[in-house]
Amino acid sequence: MNSPAIPMPAAPQALPSQSETGDIAQQTVGILGGTGPQGSGLAYRLARVGQPVVIGSRTTDKAQAAAAELGLGISGLTNAEAAKRSDIVIVTVPWDGHAAILEELREDLVGKLVIDSVNPLGFDSKGAYAIRPPEGSAAEQAAALLPDSRVTAAFHHLSAVLLTDPKIEAIDTDVMVLGEDRADTDTVQALIARIPGMRGVFSGRLRNAHQVESLVANLISVNRRYKTHAGIRITDL
Repeated sequence: MNSPAIPMPAAPQALPSQSETGDIAQQTVGILGGTGPQGSGLAYRLARVGQPVVIGSRTTDKAQAAAAELGLGISGLTNAEAAKRSDIVIVTVPWDGHAAILEELREDLVGKLVIDSVNPLGFDSKGAYAIRPPEGSAAEQAAALLPDSRVTAAFHHLSAVLLTDPKIEAIDTDVMVLGEDRADTDTVQALIARIPGMRGVFSGRLRNAHQVESLVANLISVNRRYKTHAGIRITDL
């Protein structure tokens, strides 16, 4: 009697390339809340590789001042103007203003690929802790508030200190990417791959965003204990 065939392990799935997702380098990336540490850091890293970048803020003056400090051809606009002029929009606003800002910009974000990177966190005497929004996560809240946008989630676990340090050429980290549409998550992964050292890894649908967002509380504890700027690396991929 023949022995049953032993299944071979599946080959690792190739990550999407820029050729599979269109010419990412020509698309304008708008960063809402781009004057904050994370937003400024992402703007700097993307502009450094030639990506067209605009940063948004509540006021034009604040956005323009931050853009001038960053240089690299970055423009500073209001959040609404940044949303209108962008093909891809990254949300880096503070959690306590997340819902209000997205609701205000709903019409400006119609049809846009939106990448939510907000981590709902609280802080007390014991340190950082995760908050679970009624919708389940910041990303799911964004999807509920922006029904006519293509909402994804990424860029949660990046150190603003590393992002803004001009002496650092490459940031060795993986970026977990979540979303409902394969083409949209592929586009986000291709955008991430433009930043030296970074790799975007598909990590599930938006219903899985809460645990990705909440992991930042653990990373804050790691960083405080070991005086470092820890990120995430997915093994065996």
